Amino acid sequence: MIETSNSLPNYPQGVTFEQVWAMFQETDRKFQETDRIVQETALLQKENALLQKETDRRFKETERLVKETSKQMGRLNNSFGELAEHLVAPGVVDRFNELGFHFDAIAERGFKLFDKKGNIKAEIDILLENSTCIIAVEVKSSPKIGGKDKDKDNDNDNDNDIEHHKKRLAIMREHWQGDKRKILGAIAGAVFKKGVKEAILDAGFYVLEQSGDTIKIYMPEGFKPSEW
Repeated sequence: MIETSNSLPNYPQGVTFEQVWAMFQETDRKFQETDRIVQETALLQKENALLQKETDRRFKETERLVKETSKQMGRLNNSFGELAEHLVAPGVVDRFNELGFHFDAIAERGFKLFDKKGNIKAEIDILLENSTCIIAVEVKSSPKIGGKDKDKDNDNDNDNDIEHHKKRLAIMREHWQGDKRKILGAIAGAVFKKGVKEAILDAGFYVLEQSGDTIKIYMPEGFKPSEW
């Protein structure tokens, strides 16, 4: 036989109802606080997911802008190549012919030298040829010589069009060892900073500068081009 009792739970002696009620209230408060933290955590996770989604979107947009910029730079390079072909090249031929060269062959779209494996050894913007002479013309919007003409914030010694062109002509000479024609160099530009034209001349290169819609040769008296 099971005995039943209507007596209240056997709480520890000395504990009042108010104290027990306060413990229940504190427990309920902590439960509500825990529930609030859980809800805030869920909200933060949701916000983080949205933030990650926005970050991914911005990353994709940045990637798209980089690709678009690369395409625009490619188009700009092509445009500059067309400038060399349509503006610089005809004027260069005329100016050198006025000096008595009389070139009968011209590569206006860029001339490339390849090694035995098919790799490009050198590229020349404009190549002029006749039976005794070859002139390689490098076309730049603003030729740079490094050192004194470079910007203070751009301390890059490799930014030297004169040295690059010297190496290019040395490669040409090595490539055409059996060719008895002399190889000369010229650098053409639209804008020349102070001292750049003089440095180009000191290197033994002809200086070609834009003059209106054509090209002129800047050649002081006594200038003698270097030969490769």
